[in-house]
Amino acid sequence: MGHLCRIVAVVGLIGAAGAGPRLVEAQGQPPPDRPAVTVRGQTYTPRSILARNMGTEADQTTAFPPHRVIGNIYYVGTRTLSSFLITTPEGHILINSTYERNVPTTAKSVERLGFKFADVKIVLGTHAHRDHQEGDALVRQMTGARSMVMAEDVPAMRAMKVGDREQTVDRALRDGDTVTLGGTTLTARLTAGHTRGCTTWTATVQEGGRSYNVVINCSLRAPGMLTPEVIAEFERTFTLVRSLRCDVPLGDHPAQYNMHAKHMKLESGGANPFIDAANCHLETDIQEAMYRAAIEEQRGGRP
Repeated sequence: MGHLCRIVAVVGLIGAAGAGPRLVEAQGQPPPDRPAVTVRGQTYTPRSILARNMGTEADQTTAFPPHRVIGNIYYVGTRTLSSFLITTPEGHILINSTYERNVPTTAKSVERLGFKFADVKIVLGTHAHRDHQEGDALVRQMTGARSMVMAEDVPAMRAMKVGDREQTVDRALRDGDTVTLGGTTLTARLTAGHTRGCTTWTATVQEGGRSYNVVINCSLRAPGMLTPEVIAEFERTFTLVRSLRCDVPLGDHPAQYNMHAKHMKLESGGANPFIDAANCHLETDIQEAMYRAAIEEQRGGRP
């Protein structure tokens, strides 16, 4: 508890600058309510997807019950912003610190699971937006963890200040680089489009004597303006994501992998609902359909 109190004290000293989880901070102006696409009987628009992902301000900052997902992977995030703890005998890896104001909440979730927040040795992220990686600097300060970021997102990370607190990147990653700690290896895959360095993490974990391929997806949501460069990135990304071996789909927003419903099933016992190979590409299908509809609209219906 003393360690958590120190975290709260540090956050209090920061002040309010940049800490509020306003939608425009992380995502820019709200998107239009078009185009609309229907995937598996559900209709989506850019605005509805963003609302689904972000929820309310309370959703973004209120802890969701921490729980084991599979193997040594645990959920320690909020209702709508994912944070994952990967535990090892040599310390832990945290993926997505979310907003800096959420760091004490994440730390409490880690402690509730029986682990020590101070044992976080590496902090990673999916992409350099405030709602996913703003808290990296504070996590690093409080734990001594090393920060590792895809090279293409390093400039955006370094520009992501909270007051005078600057982000430090200890290692710039490239597509296919691995991060290993205590016998667990994560592979960083560049899935650019949403940001230049959007990073999808893959790992193989053990449960019940079997191996499972886990994919922690970076957002595939397209920006408002699709430049030729962004289009080229997304064309590569959708192909790459569909090629990944996947048994357990996860994402940087819980809605991307239907976490809330799966957690309810988890509490009722039975088979692990997060093992869901049949839906590994559901979010990809939604976002690619939206992306292609957006291209058509941007071109005025021309091919």
